[in-house]
Amino acid sequence: MKSPIDDVSLALERHPGPGAPAYPPASAAPYAPSEAYPEFPALAPEPGTPPNPVFGMVRGALAGLGLDAGRFGTPEWNPLGDFVAPGAKIAVKPNWVLHRNENPAGGMDCMVTHPSVLRAVLEYAFLAKPSLVTLGDAPLQGCDFGALLDHAGMRAVIGEFRARGLPLAVTDYRRTTMHQEGLLKTGVSENRRPESEYVLVDLGADSLLEEISRDWKKFRVTVYDPRKMRPHHSPGRHRYLVAREILEADLVLNCPKLKTHKKAGVTCCLKNLVGINGNKEYLPHHRKGAADDGSGDNYSRAHWKMSLAEDLLDFANEHLRGMPRAYRLAERIAWRFMVKHRKADPEAQLEGSWHGNDTIWRTCLDLNRALLYAGLDGRLRDGPQRQVLSIVDAVIAGQGTGPLEPDPLPTGAIFAARNPAAGDLLACSLLGFRPESIRLVDRAFGSMRWPIANARPDLSRWPAGTFPAARAPAGWVGHIELGGK
Repeated sequence: MKSPIDDVSLALERHPGPGAPAYPPASAAPYAPSEAYPEFPALAPEPGTPPNPVFGMVRGALAGLGLDAGRFGTPEWNPLGDFVAPGAKIAVKPNWVLHRNENPAGGMDCMVTHPSVLRAVLEYAFLAKPSLVTLGDAPLQGCDFGALLDHAGMRAVIGEFRARGLPLAVTDYRRTTMHQEGLLKTGVSENRRPESEYVLVDLGADSLLEEISRDWKKFRVTVYDPRKMRPHHSPGRHRYLVAREILEADLVLNCPKLKTHKKAGVTCCLKNLVGINGNKEYLPHHRKGAADDGSGDNYSRAHWKMSLAEDLLDFANEHLRGMPRAYRLAERIAWRFMVKHRKADPEAQLEGSWHGNDTIWRTCLDLNRALLYAGLDGRLRDGPQRQVLSIVDAVIAGQGTGPLEPDPLPTGAIFAARNPAAGDLLACSLLGFRPESIRLVDRAFGSMRWPIANARPDLSRWPAGTFPAARAPAGWVGHIELGGK
């Protein structure tokens, strides 16, 4: 079998029915297959089973990769058996970033991996007879994990497998959570899981962040105390805190939701791995300061109002986290400075949300390298340590202000990729974006120690423009679209 860095095979399935593509209704949870498949004799549909094209699309994508091809169409077909033997551990990593779309008109179907997709993925995972399947993610600290599981019948999907006595664990990988009431951040709970349930992975001087680590004190995540990042990222040290369930897995099934992303351009297979890390302060997202004077990459042009706004946010994150009203006041003042300055500079923003962000892609690719090469002791080996397969939910993708305020983009697609960089290359093509203008995707094919991909796939089977073109995030408009700059 080829290693994941050499196998750039792809498979794309489109919604087969007439009209606009859609998921089965939530009333159909737990989303049993509506067709009889020989590999699942016990799941033969009963009369009146609601149509579920999503199950067949996941099946078709796995078959399209040529997995266990000699037995396809027989009761013995076991596509994931190409990767793991019975008794293995499998980790399924959805996109569960937040329990609500911050764009009320956008809805949740373009926000998170749909439960109907996860139902099909889990069926094939259990077909491989694993000793354990872990379904988990590390959402934003303000995500209500319980509300997330309430969405679109996810609890019914989980209950389906547990009722059959199958070994399914559902895990929130976060160590820190935040309670929010309205606009007030009213409480932070830390150390929710012990550090023993994680593995510290240090890429050292081979991290892709090393090139910009002269600015290590400027590394930032928007609503986190910057002082907590400094022990983990500095010249020669670049550490990530990876959930042990991920590194213990023999096979990781990466199940992202395809969306635009205001900091990275696009979020798909590569960006989805941010959720394998337990504490966000291990994840540099941007660098404080402006790009034009070389001080950072948070925004394009330096101005005193922007610097003051950044300083106010730093002060709030360092000293006001336990004082919700004072914290909110500091936030409002900082954002007001930015909004006022935007009249003179329309590109002004405060979260590294633009095409010049030269930090976030490095963090994402480091995490992909950690997933591929890190052992349970945190040391990176010369060869891949586990199998990885991506199954992408793009039935209704997200466009515009992703990842937290997307608008729906119905494409009716599910695709599978053996290599995450190849998957993101296809994602860009489907969205109508130029991957060479998105560092996250383009640099994933670069030469590095612990490479992610050794070749680029041939996308001629799926020419760009076959899907409706996506609307880019505001800070990327005119820079990544086909025919753009």
